Amino acid sequence: MVVILAAGQGTRMRSRTPKLLHEVCGRPLIGWVLDAAKRAAASRIIVVDSPDRPLAPVLGDGVSCAVQEQPLGTADALRAAAGLIAPEDSVVVLSGDVPLIRPRTISALVEAREQAGAAATLLTATLADPSGYGRVVRAADGSVVKVAETKAPGDATAAELDIHEVNSGVYAFSGAALLPVLELVGNANAQGEHYLPDVVALLGRLGQTVTARELDDVEETFGVNDRVQLAGVRAVAQRRICEQLMRAGATIIDPGRTVIDAGVTLAADVVIHPGCALHGSTSVGEGSVIGPHSTLRDVTVGSGSAVVHSHAVGATVGDAVSVGPFAVLRPGTVLCQGSKAGTFVEIKNSEVGERSKVPHLSYIGDATIGEDTNIGASTITANYDGYQKHRTTIGSHVHTHVHTTLVAPVEIGDDAYAGAGSVITKDVPPGALGIARERQRNIEGYAQRVREREERPRPEEEGVPDQR
Repeated sequence: MVVILAAGQGTRMRSRTPKLLHEVCGRPLIGWVLDAAKRAAASRIIVVDSPDRPLAPVLGDGVSCAVQEQPLGTADALRAAAGLIAPEDSVVVLSGDVPLIRPRTISALVEAREQAGAAATLLTATLADPSGYGRVVRAADGSVVKVAETKAPGDATAAELDIHEVNSGVYAFSGAALLPVLELVGNANAQGEHYLPDVVALLGRLGQTVTARELDDVEETFGVNDRVQLAGVRAVAQRRICEQLMRAGATIIDPGRTVIDAGVTLAADVVIHPGCALHGSTSVGEGSVIGPHSTLRDVTVGSGSAVVHSHAVGATVGDAVSVGPFAVLRPGTVLCQGSKAGTFVEIKNSEVGERSKVPHLSYIGDATIGEDTNIGASTITANYDGYQKHRTTIGSHVHTHVHTTLVAPVEIGDDAYAGAGSVITKDVPPGALGIARERQRNIEGYAQRVREREERPRPEEEGVPDQR
């Protein structure tokens, strides 16, 4: 089983948002730890939360919650979960603000404890600069004697401060060994807190063996206490995501200038150009090209499509579709196979049929467009009458010419045309040409009349107050 300590106040974040709900690559900090525990095949997961239960909305099914009523330290937090721990349990303790721990590391830690027959095994790392971390004090045989805390002056001796092996805050315990000593942890330290690492020394005094497993990748120990550390953890998580996607067959031209959330999937031979941000549940099909400078959130892109310098949210882009540059696809947009949403086009809650094109400078909202239709430049579906939205239906093989407004509700039949500059307020039958505009009237000599008016003296020049 896994217990995640997550009741800390996170005051150094200087935020109204609880620390563990701050996101790293589209997932809250606590979500990363939960995911690692689940992928390590934890039989049960317990999260120790604070009294107001801020983490409850993101815990999901199958996760139990214990409450630490007061912030009295990490040992006290684990005590809050003691009633859910059985002596026969193998207990892994994780910190909710250490999100880079890998599932395989959790599994290896449990295996190391069981093989050694130890009461506890610590996950440790050797750091060039161990400042801020508890130091791991070992005996001559390599077993762990204690963890010297360094949170305040006086917690550790000068000799202990010279140690570079640090405690990561990740432990594997025998439930039978853990439960009795939890109640013995005192608070005789500068902070007046019940430190979980004190369990190590207590187990030793009781004749129990405590071992350590040292990490090869110290990044897994990185914790988050402020926004600077949050940015550092995000950089590591982002690099891991990009590396995993590239090893699976995607090309990311410049990972350092690309943002990709943990929930994004890229098929083989996808190309992501610099400046792109892919968020949420976005997926991109084989051979598609995204960017440069495109933002996709919860968007599905099919195979062989291109999305260039565009912004899309909650849209579905089919196979062999062209989007952009400077297109905006809003929620409910569906672009069918071979269709196009071109330059400075905005589409909302609409379906564009196969091989149909909205090439440039148009707004399509609450509309259905058939197959092989061409929407002329500056075509607008006027979908809102001031009270409610209405739908426009445009058939297949339709041509609207430039600067056409379709005032919904209206239907344009198959093979129909709409004349340039028209404001269409009535249905256009199949095969018909709809024209709705004033007849042109030319006023001869107009330019001469303008010049003559400009040459006449202005009223103020004749001493008459200007009445204009």
